[in-house]
Amino acid sequence: MNQPSQPSYASGVSDKPLLGDTIGANLARTVERYADREALVDVPTGRRWTYAELLADVDTLAKGLVAQGISKGDRVGIWSPNCAEWSLLQYATARVGAVLVCVNPAYRSHELSYVVKQSGMRLLVSAVEHKGSDYRAMVEEVRGDCPDLRDVVYIGERSWDDLVAAGGRTSDDELSRRTTELAPDEPINIQYTSGTTGFPKGATLSHHNILNNGYFVGELVDYTERDRICIPVPFYHCFGMVMGNLAATSHGACMVIPAPSFDPVATLKTVAAERCTSLYGVPTMFIAELGLDDFKAYDLGSLRTGIMAGSPCPVEVMKRVVAEMNMTEVAICYGMTETSPVSTMTRVDDDLARRTETTGRAMPHIEIKVVDPVSGLPVGRGETGELCTRGYSVMLGYWEQPDKTAEAIDRARWMHTGDLATMDDDGYLNVVGRIKDLVIRGGENVYPREVEEFLYTHPAIADVQVIGVPDEKYGEELMAWVVMKPEAEPLTAEAVREFASGRLAHYKIPRYVHVTDTFPMTVTGKVRKVEMRERAAEILAGPPAE
Repeated sequence: MNQPSQPSYASGVSDKPLLGDTIGANLARTVERYADREALVDVPTGRRWTYAELLADVDTLAKGLVAQGISKGDRVGIWSPNCAEWSLLQYATARVGAVLVCVNPAYRSHELSYVVKQSGMRLLVSAVEHKGSDYRAMVEEVRGDCPDLRDVVYIGERSWDDLVAAGGRTSDDELSRRTTELAPDEPINIQYTSGTTGFPKGATLSHHNILNNGYFVGELVDYTERDRICIPVPFYHCFGMVMGNLAATSHGACMVIPAPSFDPVATLKTVAAERCTSLYGVPTMFIAELGLDDFKAYDLGSLRTGIMAGSPCPVEVMKRVVAEMNMTEVAICYGMTETSPVSTMTRVDDDLARRTETTGRAMPHIEIKVVDPVSGLPVGRGETGELCTRGYSVMLGYWEQPDKTAEAIDRARWMHTGDLATMDDDGYLNVVGRIKDLVIRGGENVYPREVEEFLYTHPAIADVQVIGVPDEKYGEELMAWVVMKPEAEPLTAEAVREFASGRLAHYKIPRYVHVTDTFPMTVTGKVRKVEMRERAAEILAGPPAE
């Protein structure tokens, strides 16, 4: 009789306990140990802070918030690209227990209006402009429709200076009293997930959620006070503010801001000049860095580790990052905003295969399972199902949306991710796509990532994404969007079929090929396949008749 397969369930063990701190208390504890070490470098402005200086400025800003009438639980928004003020506000709100609402820098007025009203935002700290967008004009456009919004502060202008100066009206004793009244399980952050339909939902995260996730991410790449982390990923997202900032401050490491938003040249210049030991990015960022004409001119010898996350990492890209960027201990992370964000991660002692072909094992103190989406029962090892995760990292819920929360988190507190995954016999996870991205062609299930990984081996392809498009005969057909390598001739569908013939099952070979310079992306670097599918219909329909 055949033995039943082991169920796809695993839990992350650790000899280190969870932290019971608030974020503010944890920062103060780090300052006690590493007061004179560098904590923050804002490369574009040339400003630097030691840990002692960082806490002093954070507390001055925190007292300014108190003077402005901000109390525990009040929502304070931040709408800005990466800058030192962003980090200062992150810790200042944590010191007084205000809930930091992260606003996507790419938002326009209708989206801004929604998150300000839905969160009940009391104070908004905003950039003046970014990439040609006039933030001030958009704020003024929506302000009259947001009754809870009492104050707007603009970074770099007098209103910011006034907020900082107002700290002089609040005593140290008053700030101390407020910090002692905070609990780790209270909400401290709202992050609006980029919903593909309707308005985004506000994932509500506690001190305990994000402090521990940042701490254990740092633990798994062996951060110490000697590490310097180059953070080109956006702060408004967990990748920047949790895996970057909180991982750094919970270990006494240094946060290094290379630019307000991602710039491959500025990033590599910063790594070289600041002797960074760690570099973060989504795969498209690393592809851009490796693709620079003068890539070999940058001294990246200080790097040893880093994190690649946000979307599946092409194997060939990962190999180049390890070999050509000296990131021999680079980690792959998988997660989502609702889980603070990281659920699985590779380890520094994993071999290259593990760090190029999987998204790692369960994080410490986290449970994961892969279940049949219909029955909810765990599937066997190696079988595909929906990934679910449970533990300290699961969000408190969607802000003021209990119905949406109940759809995502079941009664046993399992977060249903909507991602399709497999788990091997050693507990390593491989995310094969989104349930909604699965292509069913003529009754055959096709996982776009498998086809993408194959096409990355084509010598002329720099980047590729595969989607399903409607088809009368098969229900769906495959369409590959490809970015060509410099000087390569554009590929045709026939050339792709010839390359794949005999190497991919016939139903996995894309019928359509669209050559493009870029993919539609979110600010965090995730490819927007929903937009690609919308645009594909127009592309395949052809130009309108004259």
